[in-house]
Amino acid sequence: MKIFKRILLLLCIVVIIAVFFNYPKLNIIAGYSAKNTASSVFVAKRTLEFTDKTDNNFSPINLATDLVKKDKKEATSSVFNLLTRKAIYREGLGAVLTLTEEDETATYLVPKRAKADNITPYPYGNAEQKDTVFANINYDKLNETVASVFGKNQSRAVVVIYKDQIVAEKYADGFTKDSKILGWSMTKSIMSTVFGVMQHQNKLKITDKAPIDAWQNDERKNISIHNLLQMNSGLEWDENYDKISDVTKMLFLERDMTAMQENKPLLGKINASWNYSSGTSNLLSGIARKQFKTHQEYLDYWYTNLIDKIGMNSMVLETDLAGNYVASSYAWATPRDWGKFGLLYLHKGNWNGEQIFDKDWANYVATPTPTSNGIYGAQFWLNAEGQMKDVPKNMYFADGYQGQRVYVLPDQDLVIVRMALSWMEENKFLKGVLESIKQ
Repeated sequence: MKIFKRILLLLCIVVIIAVFFNYPKLNIIAGYSAKNTASSVFVAKRTLEFTDKTDNNFSPINLATDLVKKDKKEATSSVFNLLTRKAIYREGLGAVLTLTEEDETATYLVPKRAKADNITPYPYGNAEQKDTVFANINYDKLNETVASVFGKNQSRAVVVIYKDQIVAEKYADGFTKDSKILGWSMTKSIMSTVFGVMQHQNKLKITDKAPIDAWQNDERKNISIHNLLQMNSGLEWDENYDKISDVTKMLFLERDMTAMQENKPLLGKINASWNYSSGTSNLLSGIARKQFKTHQEYLDYWYTNLIDKIGMNSMVLETDLAGNYVASSYAWATPRDWGKFGLLYLHKGNWNGEQIFDKDWANYVATPTPTSNGIYGAQFWLNAEGQMKDVPKNMYFADGYQGQRVYVLPDQDLVIVRMALSWMEENKFLKGVLESIKQ
């Protein structure tokens, strides 16, 4: 009996130690699950069952148990009943994790939105296009290539746009052309474009030094907005999603996500130390906010001057508790609207006759960042060194977690959108599409 009690005591001690050292991880797991559940149910209009089966079904997130209260517009997630996190939905702002009870009843400013144009054909409106058949497209090969990235590859949507016309489009079960899908880090490319618009309107110059008061007494004062856009500031940042890191703490524990990168020291050389950082993208969101006299102007600007301006009316940019757009991660839109974003770049900022940003901005975002080995521009990813050997080197793309992509191929007059739950063989897929269209 004494031996049994000693073994039981030892097991209890082991459990206590395990919980103690893993408790912070439970906070992140529950936070991810609650936030993703709330956004999926209330922004994307999916069911809890569908969300748990498809979006939250991977380790360790599947350790969480999710609950939705539609009347309160909230989702809670609990891990082994040891820790529970709550996310609430706010109309116009998406979902956000709460940190205190006061967050649940606080009032929030919301952006003003334009009415969608459902009369003009796509892409300049949302009405269906007239049937257009291109003699230089092998539609059988194109459709076969598109179909190849569904099924086990877990694509949710693919839209191929050639000469402003949708020439191939496919959706997984449960998804349609009206389904909002999270772009994850493609939001960074949206944010970068906002800076392009602001520079076009003479609200700022990206060559200006970053307006951060806390940096003015040390070498960080020499960091420019350009350096931040290229993620080449030299600032410390740990972008690791497999552990408690800067990025996981920022996304699931911080009230103001713009401040975390601001507080980091300079470790590398400015303009010679490329380091992928979601903290930098959110810092830039905070810098954008400083360009406006009021918070309402900041909220409205992203939609009025870019998103709604090009008819991406389905898009929802989610904010943190401090009211900043989470520029690193949280933009939802339909695949067709993500396609409009690609077309804006294909046309070098010209949208149906109106110049949204300077023509050279598209070249700027596709210019390789020093020390990035040709893979990164200004919040866009590149093929400048031919990493995808069968794809043109001037192809560039918005890139998001789990395989979200908007590819822009300037010479081929082509935009390709792929939304997914896993990565694919990009070179093989893009090669197949390119071989379907004779130039």
